[in-house]
Amino acid sequence: MKKHKVFLLSLGCSKNTVDSERLMAQAEASGIIFTEQADDAETILINSCGFIADAKEESINETLAAIDKKAEGVIKRVYVMGCLTELHRQELQEEMPEVDGFFGTRELFEVLTALGAEYREELYDHRTLLTPPHYSYLKIAEGCNRTCSFCSIPKIRGRYKSQPIEQLLREAALLQASGVKELNVIAQDISLYGYDLAGKTLLNDLVLRLSDIGFDWIRLLYAYPVNFPLEVIDTMRERENICNYLDIPLQHCNSRILQSMNRGINKNETIRLIENIRERNPDIRLRTTLITGYPGETREEFEELLGFVETSRFDRLGCFPYFHEEHAPAYALTETLSTEEKQERAAEIMELQEEVSEEKNRLFDGTVVKVLIDQIEGENAFGRTEYDAPEVDNECILAFGDIPVTLGLFYMATITDTTAFDLHGSVVEL
Repeated sequence: MKKHKVFLLSLGCSKNTVDSERLMAQAEASGIIFTEQADDAETILINSCGFIADAKEESINETLAAIDKKAEGVIKRVYVMGCLTELHRQELQEEMPEVDGFFGTRELFEVLTALGAEYREELYDHRTLLTPPHYSYLKIAEGCNRTCSFCSIPKIRGRYKSQPIEQLLREAALLQASGVKELNVIAQDISLYGYDLAGKTLLNDLVLRLSDIGFDWIRLLYAYPVNFPLEVIDTMRERENICNYLDIPLQHCNSRILQSMNRGINKNETIRLIENIRERNPDIRLRTTLITGYPGETREEFEELLGFVETSRFDRLGCFPYFHEEHAPAYALTETLSTEEKQERAAEIMELQEEVSEEKNRLFDGTVVKVLIDQIEGENAFGRTEYDAPEVDNECILAFGDIPVTLGLFYMATITDTTAFDLHGSVVEL
């Protein structure tokens, strides 16, 4: 019997990646074959992103390209699943009738059925990794209960639902047994983990038990600032295999804008939180994201944000121009800045952060650091320290000469030069 061949294109964030990996494991158990190239498949399946304008545009363009391949007879079917469908299913169906099926973020059974596969409960914990085999993501919850005015995630993903600890430990153990050395703990909001299960935070309990499994690195991503359990920072300091790293998106510092964003925190509380985290763990590196050009943001309020970036000295920072999302509460507000002005403000923030990053990286000059190798090209190995998350943070670019270096393993490296976003050095022979 001929096997159904599918090309899966997974777009967007790491949460989407986990969804795609879960789907692949289920489909493969029914005999579906996933191809490396679209032209080798009968079906193209796109796991779409719908969070910001650029992501929506990419999802639409990829869908149109898949439709073209169908029209040319290269493939037979096109399916689109995920966030973009959740937000715009009706419009997509009207505008793209050539697509054979649209599926939302909670329709795994339906996608599998369309592919000719069945869902198997016993494989719930199984995933076929789309990441390199030495690192992976563990999604500890789905959905979001926050009501940030700029965000459509609650509409896309529904209410917050924590995954049971025992289930997460089984999934993590499978990942570790498969060779995963770095586990990146993710959710729309890790701070809220456990409240729906036990009426209190269970994040620290989960982190401790994940630490016991034996991963080399455990990294925490996407912590909401309100109700973040600070005991996790103590655990991070005490446990060697929990990276001294926290991704905590703050979005802004001005109290009026934070209130309009419905973030539940003001400027002074934000500053105190950062101070508390750094006091508990002086070696921690903090990553945050900011939004510029929110409706009504004045030049003075933006200057306040610039000052906050300069004084807070985040180790890693991303900044995005505000996107007027029709499914988010802030859509009711009147935009006061042009796209160009929003982009210019974001660029101004990143220019300042480049100076901060350059100064912070200079402290690595002459030091010896532990590096996980992600890629090898010619005579250079590209890796990361514990202070850098996959795909978004700094790289270590290392010469290794005659020393044998293997992808996915840890090495000690001497840092000899630094830039704002890279460390340069050489692998140390032990």
